[in-house]
Amino acid sequence: MNIIKVTVIYALPNIQYINEVKICSNSTVKDAILASNLLNKVKNIQFYKKNVGIYNKLVHLNEKIKNGDRIEIYRNLIIDPKERRRKRSSFFLKK
Repeated sequence: MNIIKVTVIYALPNIQYINEVKICSNSTVKDAILASNLLNKVKNIQFYKKNVGIYNKLVHLNEKIKNGDRIEIYRNLIIDPKERRRKRSSFFLKK
C-alpha cells in the first residue's frame, strides 16, 4: 500500500484553503476531500454536486487520484460570465 501526496483546494473571494493530504494510492477524489478536513473548516461546501476537478478538468467523486494531483472544489457561479460581459458593455454604451 503506497502513500501518495495530493493537494485539495477550495477558494473563496477573500481566502484560499490549500491542504496537502497524504493518502493511500488507491483512493478517490472523495476520499482525499474527506481526508483534507475542509468540510469541518468551511461551511456550505457542496462538493457532491459534480463541481470538483483535477487540474481544472471536471471529474467524478469516484475518480482515482494519482500522486501530485491538485483536487479543486468549485463554487457555484454568482453570475454567468456572458451575462456579466453583456451588462458591463451595456453600461459603457450608455455613457
